[in-house]
Amino acid sequence: MAEFLEERILGDIQYGSSWEDDYSVTVVSTSGGQEYRSLNHPFPVRTFDVSYMMDNINMWDSLVNTYHRAHGKYAGFRARCIDEYTSNANGTTAATATDQVLTLISGLDYQLRKYYGTDKAAGTIGYPYRTIYKPVAGTVLVAIGTIPIRSADYSVNTTTGVVTFAANKSITITGITKAVNAVISTTNTAGIVAGQMVQISGVLGMTQINLWRVEVLSVSTNVSITVNANTLSFGTYTSGGVCNTNPQSGEQVTAGFEFDFPVRFNSVLPVGQNKPIYRDITSIELLELLNP
Repeated sequence: MAEFLEERILGDIQYGSSWEDDYSVTVVSTSGGQEYRSLNHPFPVRTFDVSYMMDNINMWDSLVNTYHRAHGKYAGFRARCIDEYTSNANGTTAATATDQVLTLISGLDYQLRKYYGTDKAAGTIGYPYRTIYKPVAGTVLVAIGTIPIRSADYSVNTTTGVVTFAANKSITITGITKAVNAVISTTNTAGIVAGQMVQISGVLGMTQINLWRVEVLSVSTNVSITVNANTLSFGTYTSGGVCNTNPQSGEQVTAGFEFDFPVRFNSVLPVGQNKPIYRDITSIELLELLNP
């Protein structure tokens, strides 16, 4: 795999430029006029036709040096598209923690993705998506079962787009009160802190609280936690139950984020010297990298 430069070229892809998405489809036509089409892979690939007008001094730091650091078509780098840089469906609205469904890789690791065409039913192949490898640092929001969680409970690798949850904290329930904010008794609060979200399961008697994910309001160390669950109308707790901080079976993990496209140069660097101070730089093609 070729080198990748973790830098964004010239900020936003400039106005006056263009982009296009394409899919790798093989089409075979028969002598009878029939077509046989096969989808080589389900991922869109974006190309940018980039144009700039800049003064001949800043041109070097802004573009020419990037081209040379990348050794032309060899190394990848980041590009921001002004039409699509967030996880929201329209590409520019501020991200929310429930924008996109994440995919479990293994253990505590989930991969960022962005799905397309979800406003209507998908075909048999399913919805196409981009694997998001280059999220913007500090922009990733995560939710479990539509409930946003603290940034302290996960980390984000901004070079791979992998979200990693902190180690799970689990407590054994020994009692639950009927209250506006229920108190859950335990013999070990396992380092859970106020502000964390926990899923409750396996409770007998007060079964209405099972599979809720609720916020911890306060902690009495190794005695109890108080949560924002109104249990006044619930059944009476009899036994059993656990609280877990990490995603449990059946819970969907989602995220919102800003992101850059991983790209490489796919053309030479043409510079027009038709103005004394400014330079026309047109038809620079950037090609999206599916596996940066």
